[in-house]
Amino acid sequence: MAFLGAFLFIRTSARLMRSPKVPWWPGSVTTGDLHIHHLVWGIVLMMVAEFISLNPIDSPWHEIVAVLFGIGAGLTLDEFALWLRLQDVYWAEEGRQSIDAVIVAATLGFLILVVDSPFAQSGGEALLVLDIALALVFSTISILKGKTITGVAGFFVPFFSIVGAIRLAKPRSTWAHRRYGDAKRARAEKRFPPGRSRFRELIGGAPDPEANRAPE
Repeated sequence: MAFLGAFLFIRTSARLMRSPKVPWWPGSVTTGDLHIHHLVWGIVLMMVAEFISLNPIDSPWHEIVAVLFGIGAGLTLDEFALWLRLQDVYWAEEGRQSIDAVIVAATLGFLILVVDSPFAQSGGEALLVLDIALALVFSTISILKGKTITGVAGFFVPFFSIVGAIRLAKPRSTWAHRRYGDAKRARAEKRFPPGRSRFRELIGGAPDPEANRAPE
């Protein structure tokens, strides 16, 4: 909850700072070439939480450390695209990778909480290893086909990754780029036409086509 709350707060704050309709919202001040992105504060919070957790702690410190780590993770993943590309692409098209990272992390966290164990509990070590191997194979294929969330969810609920691995890949995915010919790529383009994701824009805002464009 702290992770999702921190992400929603900082993303909403960034959108309000960007909007000319909300001039009263406190914004960041950049002096010279120095600008401290909020992912820095997120990393610091996660480090502090980790150092505290090295010692035996009880309630309420256990919960406080969890909240600190969750807030840090939310602040850090909100700028995932920046530390992935080593440039400020927050409002560019590439910045949507931050939204994808948060969705994947939230899905993974939710599944860890609600799914006790997705693998075989009986049958010995050989069956357990086979079960994990198959889950990894189908999840990896789904991710390579451009279906990241399906692949992550499918590691815990195999049905999702099996369906994702069997069905057509997205046209701009690694799988389509390496394995599809012109005919199959055309089918993929028809199945997954280019366009903006309303869900991602609802969460993170629409990308700015002028963001980070080099001056002519």
